Amino acid sequence: MKILYAIQGTGNGHLSRAKDVIPALKSVAEVDILVSGIQADIQLPFEIKYKYYGMSFIFGKSGGVDLWKTWKSFNFRMFVREISQCPVDKYDLVINDFEPISAWASYFKKVKCISLSHQCALLSPKVPKPDSSSCLGLVILKKYAPSSEKIGFHFKKYDNNIYTPVIRKEIRSLHVTNLGHYTVYLPAYNDERIINVLSKIDQVYWEVFSKHTTEVYQIKNVLIMPINGASFAKSMASAEGVFCGAGFETPAEALFLGKKLLVLPMKSQFEQHINAAGLKDLGVPVLKSLKKKHVLLIQNWVDNFKPIQVNFPDQTQFIAEQIVKKYQPVFEISPNQSFSSNTISY
Repeated sequence: MKILYAIQGTGNGHLSRAKDVIPALKSVAEVDILVSGIQADIQLPFEIKYKYYGMSFIFGKSGGVDLWKTWKSFNFRMFVREISQCPVDKYDLVINDFEPISAWASYFKKVKCISLSHQCALLSPKVPKPDSSSCLGLVILKKYAPSSEKIGFHFKKYDNNIYTPVIRKEIRSLHVTNLGHYTVYLPAYNDERIINVLSKIDQVYWEVFSKHTTEVYQIKNVLIMPINGASFAKSMASAEGVFCGAGFETPAEALFLGKKLLVLPMKSQFEQHINAAGLKDLGVPVLKSLKKKHVLLIQNWVDNFKPIQVNFPDQTQFIAEQIVKKYQPVFEISPNQSFSSNTISY
């Protein structure tokens, strides 16, 4: 069976999850990899057969997506050309992690495409939603990467087609300690804003991983470092707590590691506000913005909140096997042919 596994390259969460999904799929099928997007900070340790520019959301420095830079970065003619050139018809199945090029190519070429993503789980009516909705946000979730079937991931199994998060083996194998510091990842805020707020809580040490620096430096009790996957994982594993955006992978990994968690959803990012509603349902505190007036709320989290217990079993191999079992091509056998059940292989 030939599978095209297509991954969204905006941010790091999709690529992080792919590190475990790809080996699981490769163990049961022939797999090629496609990545589109321009905002990732990590590299996959696998051959990428197709790399597309795609459509990326550009992070700003004031707490949200930079809509102007996002619009400027989008090349509609290239987007259409990439869709038309994407060779989805060479595959028996496209497995899509919120990746638009292969999804729309599959739609137009009538190739079976299923979503295997966190985003598709958010469309379930059983998933907690924020108090205020966003029409544009809902349209993006529904239309950005269309598919014929959805298999989703969320913080809880809210629906039959939803699994708990994929926690990478490198996270599962970490030695967990508590050295007392707090790990921070807020890519939509600039370093100055983060330092101005967190330095006010001076009895703790903050390890901040930033998209906006290439050098390590420290101001007061705040250490700023460029993003590095291994260093970030090590920092989380030895932290007292994790303060991050309301994405999916980082909060899930922090919960799995038994760290207390504080999240701050990005502005104009409806997906993160749905995530925040789900985390709030678990008991995780949610911050509205990063301002000096919220220092007391962060201080209260540092002083009084405890880790939340979760159960995220390793189901990645099981999910891969179930997908291949369901969608494996059925070849017609002529009446003159006779095969025993254990002699047919694909």
